[in-house]
Order: sequence, then C-alpha cells, then structure tokens
Amino acid sequence: MISIARTKTPPVSDESAKGQIRQANEALILTAAERVFAGAGFGGATMAAIAESSGLPKANLHYYFRAKQDLYRAVLARTLQDWLLPTEGITPESDPRTAIERYIRDKMALSQRRTHASKVFANELLHGAPVVKALLATELRALVQSKAAVIDGWIAAGKMAPVDSVHLFFTIWAATQTYADFDVQVCAVLARNTLGKRDHARATEHVVSLILRGCGL
Repeated sequence: MISIARTKTPPVSDESAKGQIRQANEALILTAAERVFAGAGFGGATMAAIAESSGLPKANLHYYFRAKQDLYRAVLARTLQDWLLPTEGITPESDPRTAIERYIRDKMALSQRRTHASKVFANELLHGAPVVKALLATELRALVQSKAAVIDGWIAAGKMAPVDSVHLFFTIWAATQTYADFDVQVCAVLARNTLGKRDHARATEHVVSLILRGCGL
C-alpha cells in the first residue's frame, strides 16, 4: 500500500504553490490599492480602506507591504512597468507601422483596464513626482532614448515620415492616458456615465489612425 508520506507534494511544489498564492495576493492588494489611492490620494488612503477593498485582512497587507509608502511605491512601479512593456516591440527589425500601432493599442487597452492605476500615476506627477522622479530621470529616460533611436533609424531609412521621435512618445502617452486620467471629462462630452467597450474601440481607432497618419504610415 502506498503510504501518505510517499504521496505528499514535494517541498519544491509546496514552495511553488506558496509563490503562486503570494503573487495572487499581492496582485489583489495592488489592484485594491490602485482604486483607493486613485479616489482618496496618498494622504487620504488608509491601509484599512485598502484591506476592505481587497477583501483581505489588514494583517495580510502588512505581511506583504510593511507600510502604506511601500504599497504606494509598488503601485507606481507596477504601473510604469506595465506601460513600458509594450515598447519591446519597437526594434530595428520591426515594421514601423506594425510596431507603433501595436504600442498604441496596448496603451489604449491599459487605459481601459487600469484606469485607477493611470490616475494614481498622474497624481504623482502633478505633485512633482516625489517618489518616482529619480526613476523617470534614469530608467525611463534611457528607455525612451533607446526606442527613439530605433524610430530615428526608421526615418533615416525612409520607412516613415520625419517626426521628433522623443516627442512622439509624449504624444502617444498623452493621447492614450487621457481616456483614463480625464474620463470624467470625456464622459461628460459624450453624455455617458462610464466609457463602454464601443467608446474605447472608437477612441482607439481614432488615436491609431491620427498618429499613424502623422508618422506617414
């Protein structure tokens, strides 16, 4: 007869399961924190409110994030990471139209799915970026410069119209994130309570078409 001891999950699997639980809980907490920080700001947000929004005990929040400041930094870091991930498609070998369109569509999708995260990040910048300023001046600047160099290479090769490659990124960020940061304004003009799938689809096609035409694509 096979003993219970022999059928137990190996320690490696146990650790793997624990890791998955940790990732799931952290994601749940970060998503809840985005909502609370977006609505109350850093000063008005509390760990108790974030715990209630996440559906987890407050003790769990302090287990993963020791203080509100740590949780706030994690929200900002995750937001920036998710925003920059789509730039991986901008490479010298890529087709300019395909790469830029994909980047715009990914940014628009993030504005739809992660509205609260975008608002938290925008509020951080409006207050002088006290937490992420160093990151913006180092890692973000280096990434934009490297991707702008790719675009300059496409321009030099005659694959797209001459544009200011650095300011192209500013334009894309502004055009895509406005549907999250200023959704109240957009909803008011469109006479909507919230932006639906059709509204986002319409906005996405407009932004894609406008920027691609400006790039001669």
